[in-house]
Amino acid sequence: MIRNLLVIGILILTAACASPQITRVQPLSDTADVPYNNVLVISMFDSFDMRRYLEGELVKQLTERGVTAVASTSMMDTRTPVNRQTFLDMVEAQGSDAVLITTLANLDTSAKTKDANPESTHIIRPTYYYNVWSVELTEFVGPQDIEFTHTLVLSTQLYSVNTQSPVWAIESKTKLARDHQNRGDTTFITNEAKAIVNYLSKDGLLAP
Repeated sequence: MIRNLLVIGILILTAACASPQITRVQPLSDTADVPYNNVLVISMFDSFDMRRYLEGELVKQLTERGVTAVASTSMMDTRTPVNRQTFLDMVEAQGSDAVLITTLANLDTSAKTKDANPESTHIIRPTYYYNVWSVELTEFVGPQDIEFTHTLVLSTQLYSVNTQSPVWAIESKTKLARDHQNRGDTTFITNEAKAIVNYLSKDGLLAP
């Protein structure tokens, strides 16, 4: 519970994040009923807003590839029960042939103090002497900041509606660095969505 609450702040206030490192946990089997062209997208976090944001980015990436995709959060609100029956009803209503589920697998956080960059101002005045100038230097150094480094692992599984079983799974690992100067950067979510959908396409799970 605490780890899930921490991830809310991390996802909203992230910066300096690289592309996720992807590991195939469950390669696609030869007997899977691929490709899929109608996907229900589900993310499982404590924060409804965070779920909606990630699902929205995944739907955007899938739609750009010509796949019909629907975010579960577009069919529910914060009072809707988050359980199997709710999602089964969504699958039936949308006629989905696959369900994409993303959850938090692991979160490690470390912190270190960081010196602020000094800021300098110069005031230059002429003197009574030829080619001699008076230079007044003022230097301001802000207080130390704390920089947090987060290693975040998300687990993503694709389920076949026909077989009601997982047919493919990956884990995506991302390192994030944040201090008070780097706020409001949500490119991490976009990068995660792009990486997930790229691998779905690369592994032949999406209808062309």
